[in-house]
Amino acid sequence: MSSDPLQTETAAPLSAIGLIVVATVIFSAFDASAKYVAIAGVAPLFMAWVRYAVHVVAVVLFFRAWSDPAIFKPNSYVMQLLRAFCLFGATVFTFFAVQTLQLAEMISIFFAAPVFITALAGPLLGEWAGWRRWLAVAVGFIGVLIVVRPSIGTISVGHLYAITCTFCYSFYAILTRRLSATESPQSLIFFSGVAPVVLLLPVVPYHAEMPEDPVVIAVLLMLGILGAFGHLL
Repeated sequence: MSSDPLQTETAAPLSAIGLIVVATVIFSAFDASAKYVAIAGVAPLFMAWVRYAVHVVAVVLFFRAWSDPAIFKPNSYVMQLLRAFCLFGATVFTFFAVQTLQLAEMISIFFAAPVFITALAGPLLGEWAGWRRWLAVAVGFIGVLIVVRPSIGTISVGHLYAITCTFCYSFYAILTRRLSATESPQSLIFFSGVAPVVLLLPVVPYHAEMPEDPVVIAVLLMLGILGAFGHLL
């Protein structure tokens, strides 16, 4: 007996919604952990390097890379590198932002990401939004302005970090959408971790200072695990 098409069509969106909810919880824990480590005085660039180094190890173990390394090979190295660079930028600017902004304020500014993604989806993906979606985008953008309260002398460098993070993440999301049709999930998640690790190697020795508190070390390492599985979802 064949499955009910209606049940199949309903299950897919429900599964997607469930994954989004889980990913949101994971990234909320990621942001809170990043704030905790930043307050402890760990340098943002070192935080980013550890985050992605643990990310790579977690992905290799999860997918058992030694059994089939070919699954991590990208079809387009250039596009994968560009996507990884956008995610790297979002991560680094997040770590800089949480040093100077309250976590709630930083996350509120990050909520502008859907605004930028909706605007970019048309010219870059051919997915043009209708007036209802643009109305929702406008309301969201007004909310961001209320949080930031832009006026002369009130925007701090932390706000600029958070806004730059939002731009980087928006381009990352667009590139993820575009590459998902040609790249395997394994290559996307693996390359997004390897590229930042290699990119940061020349500067890490100047910022590498492992905290003495074992709790801070544990939370720092947890950033990589949370980041890897959050993006995998």
